[in-house]
Amino acid sequence: MASEKHFDEVTGTHTTGHVWDGDLRELNKPLPKWWLYVLYVCILWSIAYWILYPAWPSLTDYSKGYLGYSQRAEVANDIAVAKAAQEKYRQGIANTALADIPKNPELMQFALAGGAALFGDNCSGCHGRGAQGSVGYPNLNDDDWMWGGALDNIHKTISFGIRNGNEQAHSTAMPRFGLDGALEPAVINDVASYVRSTGGLEADKDAATRGAAVFAEQCSVCHGEDGKGNQELGAPNLADSIWLYGNSQKDVVTSITTGRGGIMPAWDGRLDPVSVKMLTVYVHSLGGGK
Repeated sequence: MASEKHFDEVTGTHTTGHVWDGDLRELNKPLPKWWLYVLYVCILWSIAYWILYPAWPSLTDYSKGYLGYSQRAEVANDIAVAKAAQEKYRQGIANTALADIPKNPELMQFALAGGAALFGDNCSGCHGRGAQGSVGYPNLNDDDWMWGGALDNIHKTISFGIRNGNEQAHSTAMPRFGLDGALEPAVINDVASYVRSTGGLEADKDAATRGAAVFAEQCSVCHGEDGKGNQELGAPNLADSIWLYGNSQKDVVTSITTGRGGIMPAWDGRLDPVSVKMLTVYVHSLGGGK
C-alpha cells in the first residue's frame, strides 16, 4: 500500500492518500458533522450522568452520585404512599370479623383484590394461577374441602398449614398401610377396588366385595362407613368424583400403601394478619367456600 493524496474527478472528492495495487484509492468521506455533534453530546451526557447519578460499582457498594438519587428509595417511597392510601381499608379489615367482611362492599372489594394478588404471589405455585390445583394440590374452586370450607376453617388452614411441624397445623395423617406392613399388597388392591367403586368407577366386583370388609375394619373410622369423609380429621370424601392423587387403580393403591401425607406451609408469620384475612376471603369466594 502506497500513500499519495489524489483528487478524484469522478466523485469530486479527495482521497485519503491510501493506494492499493497501484490504482485503488480510498475516498475521504468523513462522517456528517451532525453525527459527530450527536456523538460529542452523548459523551458529554455520559460524563454528566457519571457525576450526577450512581454509576460506579465497587466490591461493597456503589458511587452515590452528586444528586444522591436511588431507584430503590423511589420504589420504597412509592410503596409507602400506596400503603398509606390502603391503610383505611387494611385497618377496617383488621377490625372486622371474617364473617362480616363480605357484608361490607368496600372492604369486600379491597379484600378480594388484595387476596387475588397475594394468591398469585404465594399460592399459585402449587394451586395454579386459577386455583385449579393439580395432582397432590387441591382444587380450590370445587366444593370438596378436606379440612372444612367455612371462612374460619380456611383461615386456620392458611394460617397454620398442614403437617408442617407447626403446633397449630392440621396434623392428622393417614396410616401407611403398605409401607408399615399393616396390610398385604393383595388386600390393599382389594380395598382400592372398593374405594374406586364408592366413587362411581368401574372396579372388579369380587375384589371390591372383599375390600369392603377391610374398609369397614380399617378405614371407616376416619372416612366414615359410607366413605364420605370427616373434615375434622382431614379425611377426604371417597364417594364423590374428586380425587386429589388420581383415581386409577394404581393411584389408589399407592395412596393406601404410602398414606401420601401432603404438606402445606404455615403462612402465619410469613404474611401479616390482614393479608391472611384477605387471602382467606379470596379463597372462600372462588366458588367452593361454605
